[in-house]
Amino acid sequence: MFEWFRRRRPVARTLRLRSRDDLGDATRVAFEALAPDVETFLGQAAYLQLGYFETLSELIAATPDLGEKDALSRAAGAALTKHEELVELIRARDADPTALMLPFREPLDAFRAATHGVRPVETMLSVHITAGMLDDFYVALSTSYDDTGTRVARILQGDDARQAIVDLIARAIEDDGELRSLLAMWGRRLVGDTILIARGALRSKTLDAAETEQMEPVFTELLGAHARRMQAMGLTA
Repeated sequence: MFEWFRRRRPVARTLRLRSRDDLGDATRVAFEALAPDVETFLGQAAYLQLGYFETLSELIAATPDLGEKDALSRAAGAALTKHEELVELIRARDADPTALMLPFREPLDAFRAATHGVRPVETMLSVHITAGMLDDFYVALSTSYDDTGTRVARILQGDDARQAIVDLIARAIEDDGELRSLLAMWGRRLVGDTILIARGALRSKTLDAAETEQMEPVFTELLGAHARRMQAMGLTA
C-alpha cells in the first residue's frame, strides 16, 4: 500500500507515541514542512470529532440494550465535547466553524462510511481504533501551531470515554468467540483507510521520496500505538 508499510521494522524496539513536548527533531521538521495552514487543521479536527459523535449516536439509536446505550452515550458525549471545544477555539480566532469544516464533510463522511461495519461491534471497533490513531496524529501535528496547537492538543488528550466501547467489545467477544478473529481482521483493515486520512491532512497530498522518509517515524509510531490498542483487547494487529 505505502512504501513505508513494506519496509522491515526493527524487532527489538518498543514504539510509543511521545507526548507533545517530547517529540523529536525529525518529527518537528516533518510537520513544519508538511503541516497545513491552521484553518485547515482546525476544520478537519473539528469535523472528525463531530463525525465520531454522529456514528456513536447511530449506534445508540440502534441498540435496545440500556447498558449499551449508556456506555455508548458516554463516548458520544466525550466526542461532542471535543467538537464543541474545537468550535469554540475556531470562533475565538474570529473564524466561521461551518466554513472551516465544510471542505472536509465529503471526504470524512466517505471515510466514516468505509469504516462502518456490518455489525455494531465492528463499528464500535472502528471508532475506537480510528479515533485513537487520528487523535494521536492530530496531537503530534499540533506542534506546528504554537499556542493554538497547545490548546488543540489539550482538547484531544481529554477524556474520550472510549474504555466503555472497549468493554462492550470485550463482552461481545466473550459471548461469541468467533468474533475475535473477525474483529482482528477488521482492525487490520482499518489501518489503511485511517492512514490515508492522516496523509490527506498534510499540506502535500503526494509525498515525494524525501518527504515519505521524513514522515516514516511518525507513521511508525501511529502503527505501534495501534498495535497496543489491539493487543489490549486480545486482538492481533
